[in-house]
Amino acid sequence: MLLARPAWITVDLGSIQQNLELIRQRIGAATSVLAVVKAHAYGHGAVPVAKVALASGARILGVTCLDEAIELRNSGITADILMLGYTPAWQANTVVAHNIIATAFDPELLEPLHRASVLMGRPARVHIKVDTGMSRLGPLIDDIDQLCDRARALSSISVEGLFTHFATADAVDSQHTREQLGRFTRAIAIVRERGLDPRWIHAANSAAMFRHPESHFNLVRPGAALYGLNPCSEAMRPPGLVPALSFQALVAQVKLVPSGTSVSYGATWIAARPTKLAVLQAGYADGIRRAPQPWPEVLIRGKRAKLVGVICMDMSIADVTDIPGVQEGDVATFLGAQGDDRISVEEVAGQLGTLGYEVLTSLAPRVPRVYVPTQGDRSSTHTVPGAAEPLVRGVRTL
Repeated sequence: MLLARPAWITVDLGSIQQNLELIRQRIGAATSVLAVVKAHAYGHGAVPVAKVALASGARILGVTCLDEAIELRNSGITADILMLGYTPAWQANTVVAHNIIATAFDPELLEPLHRASVLMGRPARVHIKVDTGMSRLGPLIDDIDQLCDRARALSSISVEGLFTHFATADAVDSQHTREQLGRFTRAIAIVRERGLDPRWIHAANSAAMFRHPESHFNLVRPGAALYGLNPCSEAMRPPGLVPALSFQALVAQVKLVPSGTSVSYGATWIAARPTKLAVLQAGYADGIRRAPQPWPEVLIRGKRAKLVGVICMDMSIADVTDIPGVQEGDVATFLGAQGDDRISVEEVAGQLGTLGYEVLTSLAPRVPRVYVPTQGDRSSTHTVPGAAEPLVRGVRTL
């Protein structure tokens, strides 16, 4: 089957599996994994990643909002799903009906969950979120007792977890993280003093998981590490993590323009010499950032080519003057390896002045995802939603 567009994202599910195996080795048998698959699994595709994560030993899936949880349920996933974000009152019935775990951070928000639970005759499952220094969702330590007391008073509310989130776990200076850990330890004691005994205690994101083993408790929440991103921007990537995603597009046209020719919208880039241009079939609507800092380079025939001119909605243009033999149908790699070189997510993020998370989650859903199966399931390669061949027919590769 041919892909619908001459641009595509390849996700190697075997890399996801390998990363999760490394994580499990790192945390030990006493600690379980909540695989974070929010934001379309960081652009990789929530359903395929979730299924591989669960098959590889993850116990819980983490999403942000209800539509992400329902997508997983509709795909046949029955494992525990924790909604890490806000559950509005009008979503309570759906949350309880689909056996989704909500985040509890306000006593008032427990009431609609309680009513939905009574209506449906099943418990409303929650994890309590406490703010230890991030200043996002969750009560401060001094206010957590009110939330605990309200949860205990509502017999239909099942408190299954307690968690927090670190603000600086990836920083070289660990002082703030240590302070957060101290507050969270106090929160654990308070919750138990108020008569609650949550099964899951969790705080560690990917960075804390590698840098602060004392934060593991009995559950960790890898996101970046699951996808092979470096979770510690100020330290080297933990050995063994493998990037799972690459992004390619076809060269649609190659042309030689004379010196002085303007390129793309606004005529802001002018050729300083006779220049060979390759028009690529991916633009800012696909996640190739236009501004304030544009996407810098691509790989074509294993060599780096600078993107020139303003990036368009559906196309971008590369200067391939110094790359011999470039022609229509060649593959341009925006992310990933080609030949002996690789353009990493971290490299692009640094040049764009942002984080790798933003680079990946900005990749548009309209770009087809091609899934390379895990080692134990090499019989097919899948796209969303159907199946396709591992390689795109007609594409020239190195």
